[in-house]
Formats: sequence, structure tokens, C-alpha cells
Amino acid sequence: MMSLFLQAAGEGSQGGMLMQLLPFLLIIVVFYFFMIRPQVKRQKELRKYRESLKKGDKVVTTGGIYGKVTEVKESHVVIEIANDVNIKVDKAGIIMDMSDAAKK
Repeated sequence: MMSLFLQAAGEGSQGGMLMQLLPFLLIIVVFYFFMIRPQVKRQKELRKYRESLKKGDKVVTTGGIYGKVTEVKESHVVIEIANDVNIKVDKAGIIMDMSDAAKK
């Protein structure tokens, strides 16, 4: 008789613990789908864009400098920001192209 009571009490506490953890699990799922997943998608798109840079592309740097790509190397690009004014920028410093900037 006592063992039936203890078994029933044990099953109830496991169900109660699941109900206590359910809100935390739902918060984790919401964070994943609304914050983490879109951020990973944007990072992949940006990485793909940086890898596809070519001569003549209009770009914006993280510092807000607008220019046109004149040379592409493996880890950096040379950007013309004015007539005969070129700067060397790491590819990680490129955030978007000018057509994206015009849309925002």
C-alpha cells in the first residue's frame, strides 16, 4: 500500500517538473526562431556577398565610407572613394552594396 502511494507521488512530481520547465523550453524555442536563426541567415548572406565582390561593385564600409571596388585580393579589397583616392579595406569591413543602402 505504501509503495503505491510513493509511486503515485513520484509520477506526479515528474509531471509537475515538466510543467515547470515547459515555459523555459518555450522561451528557448522563441529565441531560436526569432533571434538566433535570422541572425545566422544574415551572417551567411553577408559572407557570401563578401566572397562574391568583384571589380566595379559599389560598396559601403563599416565606417560608412562609400566607394567602388577597383581591386579584389583574397583578404582585402581596394576601394576608390574619390578620383585617384584609393584605400585598402579588409573584406570584413564591407557591410553592403550601394543598392542595398538605397533601399533602406
